[in-house]
Amino acid sequence: MNADISGLLHAGLLVSDLARARHFYETVLGLMPSPARPVLPYPGAWYDLPGGQQLHLMNLPNPDAAAVRPEHGGRDRHIALGVRDLAPLKSRLDASGVGYSVSKSGRAALFCRDPDGNTLEFVEAA
Repeated sequence: MNADISGLLHAGLLVSDLARARHFYETVLGLMPSPARPVLPYPGAWYDLPGGQQLHLMNLPNPDAAAVRPEHGGRDRHIALGVRDLAPLKSRLDASGVGYSVSKSGRAALFCRDPDGNTLEFVEAA
């Protein structure tokens, strides 16, 4: 292991419509925006995650917007987030009409895409 790397601090995702993305991340996923985001030259939002990590939404042009993504998110670039229990998340995704697929490995995990096609994996962690 490389002793110079101390951890993953944040993941940044590109979004085309910040209001739509915030609705998904705040209403469907239940994240709370962080007041720590500095003034930057583009719109965005930061979310604090347990363990000191953050998720950054950046309202910037996506250079890969025309790319065709694999149907199953586990075969696409993605970020993985831990959850205590997948059942409440599945209920919120179902109620919001957000499609998802379960992990092909048999783990207690599911994949969904945000409104911009960014893949999110949720892993049930005890």
